[in-house]
Amino acid sequence: MPRSCLSLVHDLANEGLLETGGNAVFVGSGIGNAIDTSEILNVKDTKIISATNLDQQSSISGEAFDFAFTYDDFHTTSEFIDRTLKVGGIAVVQLSNDPSSAFDKPSNYKIVYLRRFQAANILAMRKTGNGDANLITQRRLLGYDHANEAKKAALENLEDVLLEPPRAASGKSSRYLKKTRYLPDLMGDSLESYPRRVFIDVGLPEKEGGSGNGWFAKNYPTRNLDFEMYKIETMTEQSSGKEVPQVEEVGMSDWLKHNVKRGEYVVMKAEAEVVEEMVTSKAIRLVDELFLECKPRRNGSKKTYWECLALYGKLRDEGVAVHQWWG
Repeated sequence: MPRSCLSLVHDLANEGLLETGGNAVFVGSGIGNAIDTSEILNVKDTKIISATNLDQQSSISGEAFDFAFTYDDFHTTSEFIDRTLKVGGIAVVQLSNDPSSAFDKPSNYKIVYLRRFQAANILAMRKTGNGDANLITQRRLLGYDHANEAKKAALENLEDVLLEPPRAASGKSSRYLKKTRYLPDLMGDSLESYPRRVFIDVGLPEKEGGSGNGWFAKNYPTRNLDFEMYKIETMTEQSSGKEVPQVEEVGMSDWLKHNVKRGEYVVMKAEAEVVEEMVTSKAIRLVDELFLECKPRRNGSKKTYWECLALYGKLRDEGVAVHQWWG
């Protein structure tokens, strides 16, 4: 940390975020001896840790610090900071000016300080509990970072939406699927950098609604890499002679949050009712590419087609690579 940042430390102390007698760590690349720790007031002990020296990092015990500061990209230092910062401790981040490196606050932290300081945006968070360090990994593909120009270009190049549902007899639905422009192709992504790749097919049991697993294996550009496959079946009940989807029985938002992590590559096929619930709960942020199934039924139990088109548009507006599904 440069000497010019010492005044920031004093400001944090004045805000009550740097408590007397605590232990502090400064993490960065090529940090060397840039800090004169004797000038850090109200702190019992400080350590300077290289962001690239894994042996040095592993020598530090868990929950050793009350205060952590990094001026590197937070995503490269987050795992070490989260492991060594005490619950209740403060992590300070210099936000990047690069729009493709948007900050994604981990769920087990609360923002307590945000200020523009000497031409830099500084954010401080209080750790509220122990969480999964993978949750602070930057999304590799689509998320809610609308400033990512590559993502914007990919969304603009998705296939056109059909404004009315195709008739199966016309063959239009199969022709539409053949025109699908898949996200890895649009982004030029090899998919090799992801720790895990997942396909989730959500729908009625196979005898009623079929499965997308066979189609996925045959058509999706997997790059010859392994995808974990999940089939999640929705439940139905007979109510007043109508078949009503019981989306709450599936609990897809909770299932996703417990079974996939940010930074993993997730493809899903799901019905509109399931997707709508995921949008509300924000679990849709865990999905990179979505195949939205919306087949109006004559008994009126499903959403009308225009409602599905509205949902499709909302997903596109929020940065989700969404396709209509007619399988």
